[in-house]
Amino acid sequence: MDNAALTEQRRAKDDFFATDHHSPLEHQDQHGFTGLRYYEPSPELAVTLPVSESDGERVRLQTSDGQKRDYQAVGTVEFEVGGEVATLTLYSTGHPGFFVPFRDATSGKETYGAGRYLDLEPAMNGEVDIDFNLAYNPYCAYNEAYSCPLPPVANWLQVPIEAGELDYVK
Repeated sequence: MDNAALTEQRRAKDDFFATDHHSPLEHQDQHGFTGLRYYEPSPELAVTLPVSESDGERVRLQTSDGQKRDYQAVGTVEFEVGGEVATLTLYSTGHPGFFVPFRDATSGKETYGAGRYLDLEPAMNGEVDIDFNLAYNPYCAYNEAYSCPLPPVANWLQVPIEAGELDYVK
């Protein structure tokens, strides 16, 4: 995504959070909301990668409120950040596209401690575009009333992903 489109996407999300009655923010928090915080766009963290298909293992992910949700592992991607190799598992939710919950070396320091998410569209050629500038916090980062899947240990990256949303501060 180019910088202009990314800026517009972020502006629209801030507007939704501030004004929409479906916002994950508590009503009283919407009044003083001035926008989410983000890393500066990082073009090197937007990559196209081949997907290595997995065996379709069913995975039960723990949620922020102690429940469990079922997903299907559909593949993995391998990439390099800061000279280190990292691997992420892509999950199917039964809808088109892939769900990628992950933690990284910024989790709990600069970004939401429980991790962040990516929603990806598969490409026809066995590849997927991953733009970490679109990494976002789950709704439970803004409101404990939401139940959010927690990233499985397989998606705990040892490298920092310095792109996307930063931790929410009221």
